[in-house]
Amino acid sequence: MNAQPHRKLAVMPGDGIGGEVMAATLDVLERLRDRHELPLAWDELEWPATDWHRRHGVMMPEDALDQLTRYDALLLGALGDPGPSSDPNRYLLPDGISLAPLLTLRKGFDLWACERPARLLPGAPQYLADPRAAEVDMMVIRENSEGEYVNQGGRVHRGTEREVATQLEVFTRPAAERLIRHAFERARQRAEARAQPRTFTRPDGNTAAAQVCLITKRNALPHWGELYTEVFAEIAREYPDVATHHELVDAACMKFVQCPWIFDVVVASNLQGDILTDLAAVLSGGMGVAPSININPDTRDYPALFEPTHGSAPDIAGQNKADPRAMMLTAAEMLDWLGTEETVFARAASELRAAVAADLSAQTAGAVRSTDQISAAIIESLPA
Repeated sequence: MNAQPHRKLAVMPGDGIGGEVMAATLDVLERLRDRHELPLAWDELEWPATDWHRRHGVMMPEDALDQLTRYDALLLGALGDPGPSSDPNRYLLPDGISLAPLLTLRKGFDLWACERPARLLPGAPQYLADPRAAEVDMMVIRENSEGEYVNQGGRVHRGTEREVATQLEVFTRPAAERLIRHAFERARQRAEARAQPRTFTRPDGNTAAAQVCLITKRNALPHWGELYTEVFAEIAREYPDVATHHELVDAACMKFVQCPWIFDVVVASNLQGDILTDLAAVLSGGMGVAPSININPDTRDYPALFEPTHGSAPDIAGQNKADPRAMMLTAAEMLDWLGTEETVFARAASELRAAVAADLSAQTAGAVRSTDQISAAIIESLPA
């Protein structure tokens, strides 16, 4: 890793609206860097991106992982269809190619935990009518290294009437243990950081200030579902101060809509967590305000990956319509992660979140603003 006092970022705008939201976010980071004298520098890379593939036949260089190891963090805009959707002749790749760098980065750097906080900020769109939906404050932690996304399997007799496709899922006890233990640790940390305590009911009837909910589909996928359940029970005994709960993934989706305010930390497999985090993002105001982080909580030998939950949005790409606030909130998560031992980064992250929250609160319902207008307003909200 970078031994210099400066934190070094690899900035990767990517495809579609990625370049637009990244440019807005870098403007904000520059303001924060100047104000706090942050020891922060970055390089803007042309890859991974569809345009890089157009020019070189691959999404990123063969030695991309080696090049990226010298950075402390990776800040990614979006990957996918570059847009605009109105151009039928645009250079367009299958998702399996354009999105492949995400899996390459996560697996190559062993970023086995994906954290997606979901908290409804005042002023953000509230899609549920129940007033208790304003209390949504959960974190979904998704297994990021194995499970349903190991990409093992294949197709035989392709294109014929006899075609067969197989997709193998792989779950290991070490991966389950580290994921679930991390979920309990994060539940404790969230409880300690809350200004107003929350209360969750434990199985014995007593209450706790934190909760972890395990998601499986163990009734239909019993092998890994029972493995997760057993590991969850074993680790829960080490955290008597944390309430525990289990939901089947279909029931969890229902309860995310019916009563999302009952959840605290949710831990799930790669695929099920992928689905649940998108639903949680909508419950907390939509993809335009949903950050995402990919980390290895055990080591910082490799860079962490920070990306907004949204995709490349080809329908609005290049039109100055993209909401940059998810990218900015993702940058705030990155600053917090960089500042584990330096409080100046945490102060900058707090100011950035407060500026985004102020912008959400000040916006007129139904008003349509450009990327540039939102960015300018947030920069104006930052302390001078």
